[in-house]
Amino acid sequence: MRKVRSQTKIIATIGPACSSREVLFQMIEEGVDVFRLNFSHSNQAEHQIIINTINELNKELNLNIAILADLQGPKLRIGEVENNAIELTDGEFINFVTTKCVGNKEQLYMSYAEFPMDVKIGDKVLIDDGKIQLEVIDTNRKDTVKARIIYGGPLSSRKGVNLPNTRISLPSMTDEDVANAEFAIENKVDWIALSFVRSAFDVKILKDLIQRKKGTASVIAKIEKPDALDDLENIIEIADAIMVARGDLGVEVPFDRVPLIQKKIVNACISKAKPVIIATQMMESMITNFRPTRAEANDVANAVLDGADALMLSAETSVGKFPAITIRSMQKIIDWTENNGFPYNKKHAPQVMTERFLANSICYQACKIAHQTTAKAIITFTHSGYTAYKISSHRPEADIFAFTNNKILLRKMALVWGVRAFYCEDFEGMDEAITYSQHLLKEKHLISNGNIVVNIGSTPLSEKGVTNMLKLGVVQ
Repeated sequence: MRKVRSQTKIIATIGPACSSREVLFQMIEEGVDVFRLNFSHSNQAEHQIIINTINELNKELNLNIAILADLQGPKLRIGEVENNAIELTDGEFINFVTTKCVGNKEQLYMSYAEFPMDVKIGDKVLIDDGKIQLEVIDTNRKDTVKARIIYGGPLSSRKGVNLPNTRISLPSMTDEDVANAEFAIENKVDWIALSFVRSAFDVKILKDLIQRKKGTASVIAKIEKPDALDDLENIIEIADAIMVARGDLGVEVPFDRVPLIQKKIVNACISKAKPVIIATQMMESMITNFRPTRAEANDVANAVLDGADALMLSAETSVGKFPAITIRSMQKIIDWTENNGFPYNKKHAPQVMTERFLANSICYQACKIAHQTTAKAIITFTHSGYTAYKISSHRPEADIFAFTNNKILLRKMALVWGVRAFYCEDFEGMDEAITYSQHLLKEKHLISNGNIVVNIGSTPLSEKGVTNMLKLGVVQ
């Protein structure tokens, strides 16, 4: 069955190529930690079947593979086009209309009803991930926008549209998003990703919905709009995790800026102990090929070296020819990079006398001591998960084992760098908890007699959420 996991986690998108129980099982064996449901495709009934299958596999295999529900958000698209393919020619003109029609070389339907009101002359219109570029030359501010084709090409139905110069007036969550979020909450998914986040307020809207529905899902804010970069600090503060969604981000902002934006976001998330995901086109060539390009291998390795918590595969697994082989290839790159060049032991000391200063200091010192003593593991006892997140943010070389009485955390931790979570009942005292944890980890061959381990938690244990104890010991 599955080998010991890497520290960097793998997220795989479910689609027609990998929706069968057999292929899902193969992907788990190869290294998947989180399965992503893409609500831009498929309906709730189809997603329900996948959720049920993942839950069954988790139960049968005694695993905690997480489920991430990714909402479509206010994604702009053109409508159907004649024969599902037309050719746009450089220098010619075309109208975007907000009345549904079958598109041709004279006009295209735009799903965004406010487009004529929000757009201005000179704005760029990018279609199909920027492969086609147009420029607005007129708008009647009602239902029609005229544009000049700058770079044309073949265009098929329902391609996505990006407006990098336009501030759109659509809400962060459409009615369809709300319905899908409620469906995800009812099914107790672990993470919900919000697309096209523009501000921290967008994230609050989804968090408020989860709270009203008494849900337990955590929220991932997808960074793919220039507006989000302007409010990045506040978004990181309110979100539970961040996704660098490089597909739309690389179209919405100049592509040459994306590499450093990625590094900036990863560093900001690590300093705030918020999980961060790198997504889009990581192994794109493996949609049709059985091995990645050298550039893709470099991209994956660099994301690992940056310290990302998780790397995400999209079309590579959802519609690609080799979903399980793609996971295996990514896992090999991660393993080699972590074993031969990863910069462990990141140093970001706690800020003095902040709200969590004492707990943060314990976590910081635990990682320092683990490094100094070449400890095999850091064992945390946590109820909210904060201690495990904080330990993870220091990227220690020691393994991180989180013991919790909160079953909701077990699958959520599948997304967090280095953390492996185990369920345990409440204990009367810390000594009893330490004895139990060491016994279980020895049974699973994760630690051995003579290993040095660092234990952290709260004492008394009943004081949940107050990390105030650190103990260094040798496994007997």
